[in-house]
Amino acid sequence: MNKLELLNKENTLNEPIEDHKLVIYQSLVRHFGNKNTTNKYYGSIEENGVGKFNDYSEKALAELQDLGVTHMWYTGVLEHATMTDYSAYGIAVDDPDVVKGRAGSPYAIKDYYDVNPDFAVEVPNRMREFEQLIARTHQADMQVLIDFVPNHVARSYSSDEKPADVRDLGADDHTDVAFASANDFYYLPNQALQVPPGYNPGGDAFQSPAKDGQFSEFPAKVTGNNVFSASPSKDDWFETIKLNYGVDIQQQHAAHFEPIPPLWYKMRDILLFWANKGVDGFRCDMVEMIPVEFWSWVVQEVKQEYPKIIFIGEAYNKNEYANFYEVGKFDYLYDKVGLYDTLKTLVRHEDHAGVQGIQDVWRREVAGYSSKMLRFLENHDEQRFASPDFGGDAWRVVPAMVVTATLSSSPVMIYSGQEVGEPGAGNAGFSGEDGRTTIFDYWGVPQHQKWMNNGAFDGAQLNDSYRHLRAFYRKLLHLVRNEKAISSGGFYDLMPAQHGNSMMSRRVYAYLRYTEDERLLIVNNFEHQEQQFSILLPADVVDAFHLAQEDLQFTDILTGMEFSIANFESELPLRIPGNQSVILKF
Repeated sequence: MNKLELLNKENTLNEPIEDHKLVIYQSLVRHFGNKNTTNKYYGSIEENGVGKFNDYSEKALAELQDLGVTHMWYTGVLEHATMTDYSAYGIAVDDPDVVKGRAGSPYAIKDYYDVNPDFAVEVPNRMREFEQLIARTHQADMQVLIDFVPNHVARSYSSDEKPADVRDLGADDHTDVAFASANDFYYLPNQALQVPPGYNPGGDAFQSPAKDGQFSEFPAKVTGNNVFSASPSKDDWFETIKLNYGVDIQQQHAAHFEPIPPLWYKMRDILLFWANKGVDGFRCDMVEMIPVEFWSWVVQEVKQEYPKIIFIGEAYNKNEYANFYEVGKFDYLYDKVGLYDTLKTLVRHEDHAGVQGIQDVWRREVAGYSSKMLRFLENHDEQRFASPDFGGDAWRVVPAMVVTATLSSSPVMIYSGQEVGEPGAGNAGFSGEDGRTTIFDYWGVPQHQKWMNNGAFDGAQLNDSYRHLRAFYRKLLHLVRNEKAISSGGFYDLMPAQHGNSMMSRRVYAYLRYTEDERLLIVNNFEHQEQQFSILLPADVVDAFHLAQEDLQFTDILTGMEFSIANFESELPLRIPGNQSVILKF
């Protein structure tokens, strides 16, 4: 019997131990290389600038690979609706009344077969420039992820770059019926679309002949967030239209999957198109709004040709995780409503927030799938950690980030600028000032720009604190890949053994990660003040690792600090500063 079998199974992850420790770096192309620091409210592309595919230089990618990144998620790649005029290049102008922000939402796709002209140095050469970015990323020993947005498209959707044999979305629809399984869209017969009243596209300074509070759409199509009304509100996804996968939503979600709806084939072919260009995986938007039967079919279809391609699902209903893994065949799903939400309450010291919430996540909410849940503290939808709405102080990230990265062998993600403490300050336009970095408007990311240093990508403009913060991220991300106890080892929760320990705060969390040959004690202090206490290692741990009466040497592999304990029995005295963690190898 080995040591893993001797440990109390109630305190361990009862699931296969597999290495899924991808390190994903989400980067909105629009932001990454933008050196312009103007940041004018509702500024145009000329005023506020925009990043390009070519800004991901060999130097930039080498620095990200050195940070520990294994996968680059290039966000906003596909062409989407915008208020910027590219008609000189044969690209139809979008009506601003159905566009959110001067740049437009990267999730209102205008052409699934084209890339955003904003990101090209030479607009006619835009696809070639993206293909070159894919090649540079692979040469830097990283893989490429892009968004797949299957639930909705821009109201102006029309593909002018689709292959010759592809029928455009809606081209064969019967628009006089609300639902037909062969239709690509849902319709509101005999009704014209009404643009939300009071919407001021682009702000007062933006002028356009098409800015008239109207958009010609008859019959009206159903809005992307399942709004069956010809008059969606400003709070709806009014700039998008819902795609039809053969589900009659208004008739108790009746499924019509035989024969397979035409849209299924169209979406499969879109995925294959990008896989053929060298894309290694897809972050799939709002997967729960699409029938799981489609995912089961399409993932297997794509993997027949590209077996190593990965599918990451943006999911929020923990009751459906098993369905989307077992039936939908996803490789990974978001752990947002579980670990992310729990850590946010801890960081914010919300009433009654304690580490019990973390235990609830791994014991119940993601039971059986912990190693396949994508963990993060930031992405484009969420508030920046350093914003006043979340952590406030960027350095308070340490315990939350250590738990995010080391709780299991699951993938971990950071969002461009997070590693240098970007707070997401400023009102860019459509989204207002909400602690997020805008995805709707042209904008520079100040902390990221300091690291970028006008294209040198050497962090020379960062102050010492933020250089050290980035060094912390680099250290942690390398550890999670290189330490087998974290990437493919077992997990043991030490908190049940601390019951009755009056010195232990309810905001301190301790656990073991281990293999047959390696053991790590990870302790995270979410309190703002230093905590001094003793950790009790329970008898099964002491016995399994033969610790009794041993002289133990401990090394904090985050900082290099070392200490020893002679003739160890069961308790380990510790002193951990506020908002800090230790990863003790012993």
